[in-house]
Amino acid sequence: MAEIAAYIALGSNLSDPISQIEQAWAQLDNLPETRLIACSSLYQSKPVGYAEQPDFINAAAAIVTQLSPRALLAALLQIEARHGRNRTFKNAPRSLDLDLLLYDGLVMHEHGLTLPHPRMTERAFVLLPLAEIAPDALIPGHGRVADCLANTDFSDIIPLAPETAPRATRCQ
Repeated sequence: MAEIAAYIALGSNLSDPISQIEQAWAQLDNLPETRLIACSSLYQSKPVGYAEQPDFINAAAAIVTQLSPRALLAALLQIEARHGRNRTFKNAPRSLDLDLLLYDGLVMHEHGLTLPHPRMTERAFVLLPLAEIAPDALIPGHGRVADCLANTDFSDIIPLAPETAPRATRCQ
């Protein structure tokens, strides 16, 4: 099977969020038949949905993989579980959230997996880091990532300074 490009959104607001993101990058690079090829900078954002929680640290990753979309999603859920992710209620605080955003332009809607991610174009905290590493990636039905970002208010998303938020070694 040929290598497929996929993009993942990362988010955390519990248990040292910067460390959670950096560890997740390394774990993505260690998935079978998968290579991490790009990591965005880190960004701070306000929570969406349930406001009574700490701000989030967000990032994006680009990988190439031979895993199927379902196998990749299962691997992402396993990484979340290793980080102590508990799904107590919708939009709850979380140690790690990994969302499969895009998988080689595939459009699918099955139980538990929709591609492209159904709310990604509504979320500046997803589009801003994704545009940093893949501005020309196409979001089926929406266009280029950079064009979607241009139509999104991201003024409340705060980029973290590199010295405050070093990138994972594998992404430098």
